[in-house]
Amino acid sequence: MQLHDVWFVLIAVLWIGYFFLEGFDFGIGVLTKPLARNTTERRVLINTIGPVWDGNEVWLLTAGGATFAAFPDWYATLFSGFYIPLLVILVCLIVRGVAFEYRAKHDGARWQRNWEEAIFWTSLLPAFLWGVAFANIVRGVDIDAQKNYVGTLWDLLNPYALLGGLVTLALFTFHGSVFAVLKTVGEISDRARKAALLSGLATAVLALVFLVWTQADHGNGRSLAALVVAVIALVGALAANQLRRDGWAFSLSGVTIVAAVAMLFLSLFPDVMPSTLNPDWSLTVTNAASSPYTLKVMTVVAAIFTPLVLLYQGWTYWVFRKRIGVQHIPGHNPAAPLDQA
Repeated sequence: MQLHDVWFVLIAVLWIGYFFLEGFDFGIGVLTKPLARNTTERRVLINTIGPVWDGNEVWLLTAGGATFAAFPDWYATLFSGFYIPLLVILVCLIVRGVAFEYRAKHDGARWQRNWEEAIFWTSLLPAFLWGVAFANIVRGVDIDAQKNYVGTLWDLLNPYALLGGLVTLALFTFHGSVFAVLKTVGEISDRARKAALLSGLATAVLALVFLVWTQADHGNGRSLAALVVAVIALVGALAANQLRRDGWAFSLSGVTIVAAVAMLFLSLFPDVMPSTLNPDWSLTVTNAASSPYTLKVMTVVAAIFTPLVLLYQGWTYWVFRKRIGVQHIPGHNPAAPLDQA
């Protein structure tokens, strides 16, 4: 295996890690509207990811930086061709971070309600758009002989890509639901369990159609194995949720994400961005890669710093591992009406 192949695998691992971790972040954000019945419960949900959401986004920064350094042509074509949806994602992530930090800076009900609304929408839109983007990468886009994207925004909104967006939105919502069950207590945890069942069933239907479609059009033996793992893990997560095996439910929902994203990359390889105009114009791990020396230096740096990042992030999750509920929120009044807490 050559270094450009190694870096394709490493970038796939970075994206898998990002979707695994940021997936339940987005899911929690989406659930703040349908699951929480008052401001206190929304605060509980937000607090479940409060210590870790910004660390989870490090995986996105690393994946983007690694793509830029290892496959500059892939990075250039992707970020120029998908400029508008990626810009929307970026703006959402910025506003979402501000909303987490500023929501509690003022006690006014309107102030908090507006930031909570921002958290919901800036979680829902990226969860959908990431699926649209990656579905288009696997499907292929209009790339010319100069490695430039020559399609339009509307070309990206094809049925396959829109279905991919619905799959990631449903899957992240399910992942966030089982995370909420794992991290909360009381009524909010019970409602999260019901939400996990409903979102899990929706995910099962959408994901099965999308993954089978992907396998039929772009798949191979390796991607078929990943598809089987994703389906089995999703069924196992639903069963574990109903059996109140919360740790297993969250782990298996994570395996579902890992296997599903791995299937997309396995279907893609050795291309990194297929061309629908001419297969010879497709970007591959060979013609889009940096020089061997650049890849060698990157490999050394990654080998040194990656374990440190993993250790620190693992320690963070260990420190903030306990469950929380409305009783842990300062000033909570159990007798307050649901819309005034």
